[in-house]
This record gives sequence, C-alpha cells and structure tokens, in this order.
Amino acid sequence: MTDTTADGPGAGDARLTTREAARRLGVKPETVYAYVSRGQLTSRRDPTGRGSTFDAKEVDALVRRARNQPPSGSDAMQRITTGITLIEADRYWYRGVDAVELARAVPYEEVADWLWTGVRSPDLRFTAPPGTLAAARHAVGALPAHGGSTDRLRVATVAAAVADPLRFDLSRDAVLATARALIPTLVDALPVAGVKGPAADGPLAARLWARLTDRAPAEAEVRTLDMALSLLIDHDLAASTLAVRVAASARAHPYAVVSAGLGAVEGPLHGAASGLAHRMLTEVLERGSAAAVVSDHLRAGHGVPGLGHRLYPRQDPRAVALFAALADVPGARDALAAAREVEATTARRGEQHANVDLALAVLTVAAGMEPDAGETVFAVARTAGWIAHALEEYEERPLRLRPSGHYNGPRPPRPLP
Repeated sequence: MTDTTADGPGAGDARLTTREAARRLGVKPETVYAYVSRGQLTSRRDPTGRGSTFDAKEVDALVRRARNQPPSGSDAMQRITTGITLIEADRYWYRGVDAVELARAVPYEEVADWLWTGVRSPDLRFTAPPGTLAAARHAVGALPAHGGSTDRLRVATVAAAVADPLRFDLSRDAVLATARALIPTLVDALPVAGVKGPAADGPLAARLWARLTDRAPAEAEVRTLDMALSLLIDHDLAASTLAVRVAASARAHPYAVVSAGLGAVEGPLHGAASGLAHRMLTEVLERGSAAAVVSDHLRAGHGVPGLGHRLYPRQDPRAVALFAALADVPGARDALAAAREVEATTARRGEQHANVDLALAVLTVAAGMEPDAGETVFAVARTAGWIAHALEEYEERPLRLRPSGHYNGPRPPRPLP
C-alpha cells in the first residue's frame, strides 16, 4: 500500500514506507537503509515522525537495475569462460596441451595457428601482404627516431587496418586471414637492425631477431627466441587480454582489438616489465655485483624486477623453460649467471623465484638488444593469443562485458558550480 506526502518538492508523488520499499526490492528493511547510505536511494522523513518514506519511482528504478545485473560474485567480468589457457599447480596448458612441451616441439607460427583452429599445419609460414606491409612501413618510417619498438607496433597495426577494406568482416575465416597477415606485418614493418634481414618467407623468429639486434644469431639463439614467442602467446586473462575481450565484446575489428591489447601492454607492470629487468641485469654486469644492485632497488623503495608471479606460488614454468634453453647459448652465460645471482640474493629474505620477465631479460641482454626488446617480443607473441580470445568473444552476446559502476558521488540535484 502506498501513501502520499504533501510537504516540499515532489508533493503528490507516490511514497513507500520502509517496509513497503523492502518488500518491493525483495530485501530486509536494514538493506533499504544500506541503499540510502550508498546513495542508491533517497529517503524523506514521514510527516508523522514514525520513520522514512521513499519515492516509488526511484525504488522501481532500482528494482529494474537489479534485475539486469547478475548476482553478486557472478559478474560477467569476473567469469569469462575461455577454452584457451588453463593455469594451475605451477603449470599451464594451451587447450589441454602442456604449453612448455608444445613450445619446445612446435614453431611459433604453428602453435598460433593451432590455437586458433585446433588443426596443426606443419611448416606453416606467415607472410605479410605487400600492400599492407608497404602501408605499415610507411607509417612506421614517419615516427621520430626516439620512438620505441612498441610505438612502431601500434602505428603499424593502425596502418594495416586502414589498408584493409575488409577489416569489419568478423566472420571466422576473415578473422583468421587477418591474423595470419597482421602478425608478419608487425614484424616486417620494424626496421632491420643489421645490414640485411632474413627472407620475408623465413621463420618469424629469425625475422624478428634481425629487427631487435644487429648481431648474427646462432641457431640456438633463434630457437630460444622462437620458444619465448610460443611461451608468451597467452596467459589467461591478463590485463591486455581483458582489454581485448572488452573490445571484441563491442565488436571492434581484429586490428582494433590488437590495438587495445597493445595499449595495455605499455604499462610497466605488464609487457614493459622485462625492460626493467633488462636494465637491472645490465647494471649487475657493469658493477659486478647483484647484491649492490638489489640493495639499491630496495633502498629506493622499489621491488626487484623479474621476481615472483601471483599465479605461480613457486616457479614460473615459462622462466624455467627459457633458462634451460639459454643454458645452451654460450653468449648468454654471463647474463644468466647475473640473473641467478639476483635470485639467490633476494632469497635470503624469502623465497621469490625468477619469472618470465627476468628470463626474457637474459635473452635480450645477451643478444645486445635494447631494453624494450622484451616488450616487443611479448607484444608480437601475445597478438596470437589476443586473436584467439577475440574469436571466442565474437561468439558471445555483444556488449556483455559492460559492468555497472557503483556511484559514490553526491546525489543530484545540485546547483551549477
């Protein structure tokens, strides 16, 4: 039963007692007052002084909002179903296959395509379309000289999108064609660091190596870089992957989806983390002491880069695999020893094992690459995973990843400032 009040603004509007509002909302009376304290309802004192009253229209609006939201703990942003990567017990699997074993046995291009299709294509090579590559190279060439590799990847992605009039076709075959063309475009659009790069139809890892360092690689080094690419393809719902899923939920085309991922990668706590580890290892090698460098990091109030991972209580399997591969690279001996010394030094105050960022830093330092090279490796590798997640998200209901904010500002109406 509703009542009306005749005092102040809104006179004549239907008003509910606390008990009536609680019944309409399906909650206890105490919860109604909790809604008031959170600014979701406004109350007015009953003229008889017996309690509070509530505007019926405002209560009904809250009921409608509540019906459109999933129950607490089952928000779509918290429960994104994926069949790509499983992480548990210090191991991880791609579609049920041990990711480390796969990375050791299968080249990056084949791992990526298998992740998208479920079918392995032996001796697969990714080749950039000439027109798309020309547009990407032109755009990358226009950047200032101080631009980093990840800046170039972002620009190359936008240029490739503009060059593709079919980019808005989100059918599965079209997205797969885009993926197979975009990844080699990103790599081949980067300037060659040496005098001459490998053939355009060669293994992607060899082509990427030539754009990160002018040193001629040994076979073991290219194999290690290829393994790193495969190990980094996906890692469940990391920050960049979540950004990708949100973009795909809004039905952004694959280039825009990858751009969303590249934007999140820029953060120092995500893709750029290996650059911090690279600089630390370089300093350890220059000063000849991990203890001094670790001490300086702690004194400055910083954490020690490349240690620990929230998903692996003990060892990061990606780091373990890369360290094992780097042990077979003679030129990596000093950088590997420096990383081990950092790990041993910090172990004195608690067990924190090396993560993949530290292992990637060993590779980039040993190869004479720039500090942002690890970020480039990460971004190129993860592009394949982003596409895999986009393919999944395109099959879901559009715009499902749209959480509701919990407003905690002042209630309207307020006067103009």
